[in-house]
Amino acid sequence: MTKNADLLARRNLAVARGVANMHNIYAERAENAEVWDVDGRRYIDFAGGIGVLNTGHRHPKVMAAVQRQMEQYTHTCFQVLPYEPYVALAERLNSLAPGDAPNKTLFLTTGAEAVENAVKIARAHTGRPAVIAFNGGYHGRTMMTLGLTGKVVPYKAGFGPFPGEIYHAPFPIEVHGISVDQSMAAVNNLFKADVEPARVAAIIIEPVQGEGGFYVAPPEFLKRLRALCDDHGILLIADEVQAGAGRTGRLFAMEHSGVVPDLTTLAKSIAGGFPISAVVGRADIMDSVGPGGLGGTYAGSPLGCAAALAVLDVFEEEGILERSLALGERLISRLRSMAQSYACIGDVRGLGSMVAMELFKTVDGKPVADADLTRQLVVKAAERGLILLSCGMYGNVIRILVPITGSNEVVDEGLDIIEGCLESLVQG
Repeated sequence: MTKNADLLARRNLAVARGVANMHNIYAERAENAEVWDVDGRRYIDFAGGIGVLNTGHRHPKVMAAVQRQMEQYTHTCFQVLPYEPYVALAERLNSLAPGDAPNKTLFLTTGAEAVENAVKIARAHTGRPAVIAFNGGYHGRTMMTLGLTGKVVPYKAGFGPFPGEIYHAPFPIEVHGISVDQSMAAVNNLFKADVEPARVAAIIIEPVQGEGGFYVAPPEFLKRLRALCDDHGILLIADEVQAGAGRTGRLFAMEHSGVVPDLTTLAKSIAGGFPISAVVGRADIMDSVGPGGLGGTYAGSPLGCAAALAVLDVFEEEGILERSLALGERLISRLRSMAQSYACIGDVRGLGSMVAMELFKTVDGKPVADADLTRQLVVKAAERGLILLSCGMYGNVIRILVPITGSNEVVDEGLDIIEGCLESLVQG
């Protein structure tokens, strides 16, 4: 029996069934954009821990910063004994966030916590209960964030009822025939049919949907949402848990549109693989909550703060944002070239290096989402040494989250595997 097979048998006896694994491959070590499993096999990592490793596995500067912090202290709870790394990281993010107004920051541990607290802050500031989110959006697995999430299976099925005063509207997706005008009309229809705008605390949106399929929110749509929020005293929350931290070629994905949100949530790649999340927003809004209303035992851990400060240094010193844009161009160019040969690739899209391709089949002369081919591609790619992720409302999107620091040679090797798999699956 291989070590992978042995660990799988142990896992099945010890771990809750609801914790799914995309691959039965057990990691032993990793470096930048490569992973080796317990059987010694090498894989190219196009998943990046689901968008957590923009600066790669074990970036030396991040590892060194965490090691230094570990030698000083690992935990005091910021609410009991505060520490300088928390303050320093808040200062950095406040200065880097979009907009000219003064900002303040709250640190937590997970992306779901950040979203939950953004909603709490919005409700405290406005005195209103309702929140509007979008179909296909993914905001977390807690009860509030599941309510906000716009995809039932596998996330919401069997877990209701969810918190009230949450409403959903369609996200504009050109490839699926949903225009900006239709999405805006649906939001306005909520005001007519479901909830008056004076009861809405916030509209939350991913500038690029993550689990929903890497659909990029059109700048026009974000601008119209901003105007709508301003007209009705509603806060605009940008969920940048996956799209932030340089994935799109900007530190904050909303910068591409020129739209300034009131609150922004961050997590995943902001600390290069160490757990920390944040809510960054206008100081007057952030201060709407009184002392003791925000926080958490592990919130803003010293190790996470040290790692995030190092990540921001790496961004500045190594030109990560420029590299993200160049990497995105490389990925999109190659995938669009593949689309010329494989009709199953119905769309290639992205913002910076947050890139995806959507797979279709033809049924009765019409394109239909091909979830089966997508699953087969993920499996076959792993067999050939490439870790891929699928996503999307219909399970037919391949998303690429390779570390931005990955070399062109490794990235091209991964793209070669994708093309070889498609040739085998479609033409074989």
